[in-house]
Amino acid sequence: MTTHHITRLGHQGDGIAEGPLFAPLTLPGEDVTGTPDGQALCDIRIITPSPDRVTPPCRHFKSCGGCQLQHASDDFTARWKRKVVEAALAAHGIFAEIGPVHTSPPNSRRRAVLAARRTKKGAMAGFHARGSDTIIEIPDCHLLHPDLMAALPLAEDLAIEGTSRKAALAVSVTLSLGGLDVAVRGGKLLDGPLRIMLAGLSEKHDLARLAWDGEMVVTRRPPQQHFGPAVVTPPPGAFLQATAEGEAALLAETESILRDASCIVDLFAGCGTFALPLARRAPVHAVEGDAAMTEALDAGWRHSQGLKPVTTEARDLFRRPLLPDELACFDGAVIDPPRAGSEAQIAEIARARLPRLAYVSCNPVTFARDARHLLPQGYVMGPVRVVDQFRWSAHVELVAGFTLTKT
Repeated sequence: MTTHHITRLGHQGDGIAEGPLFAPLTLPGEDVTGTPDGQALCDIRIITPSPDRVTPPCRHFKSCGGCQLQHASDDFTARWKRKVVEAALAAHGIFAEIGPVHTSPPNSRRRAVLAARRTKKGAMAGFHARGSDTIIEIPDCHLLHPDLMAALPLAEDLAIEGTSRKAALAVSVTLSLGGLDVAVRGGKLLDGPLRIMLAGLSEKHDLARLAWDGEMVVTRRPPQQHFGPAVVTPPPGAFLQATAEGEAALLAETESILRDASCIVDLFAGCGTFALPLARRAPVHAVEGDAAMTEALDAGWRHSQGLKPVTTEARDLFRRPLLPDELACFDGAVIDPPRAGSEAQIAEIARARLPRLAYVSCNPVTFARDARHLLPQGYVMGPVRVVDQFRWSAHVELVAGFTLTKT
């Protein structure tokens, strides 16, 4: 074994020593011993611990891949995530004010994808081990909301009935007002006997809804979500912010950025996370590539009271971004693209001279790239707010406002 000094954390949360060598579960400033294996450091022992090192709260942490940073203090993690955003912006010559980090509390994740597999004695369900397809059971998980933990025995039952020992199920579970909303992938072909069995499991576990490889099996209650005053029933597997606390933080920043807008366009609108709350004070046009999501959004608005008009449009914004003539009637926009960002749509927003924009991002790198396109066009970027919904992970989310100052 050789001694190594950890100089920094990589984007996946692993410590990095000279080489580079990647050392999981280490922190900057630590001296460790280990055995190099390619670019990985194995059999790691901490010789000089960092003052930021803490005892992981969850007993599953060392083996489970659900979290990467439970061994680091909350203050360290917040500082590191700020630095990730600062570094992404600095790579494009952008220096911005980074506001306080909003971190979701433990046991607050309201959606997750569980892995489940049949075994000789029954089944097991949990998260994959770090860098492995091995499933780690997580009965004392500190990440998931307590009500979501009920999905673990459900996932085991689904594996027993719906897959062989050679395959693993991906069981997506989401908390809803009606109970657990479940979408399963990777299982057996859905035939008559399996349908009957799944219907029975839905009753046994009191599910709101169950879908199997994209096909609806049973809806016992609408799996509704609150978006502002509206109640929406998303399609199976629809995107939802990871925690209620994180969603509230992103929404509060977005509402503040767009407080003076009189007509708003919501790009990559999903089922209405931002569009419906924003409609309390201004008309909103919501654009989303998935037609099932726009239909759910529209139905939620139609059954609500006290909201301004909300129109919807199913449109692939990567292939067909809104053009300046289509953006001309709006004086505010919110954009919440996937990790790839939205280079084409941002270019059209700049061409349209849209006065103000709230940009919600789950990838600081593509956010910085898109910001670099806006700033030379006369936009000023406000403070960046980092929102840590994925507690103890290397994932970073943020929201920032852009205001047009040059006419």
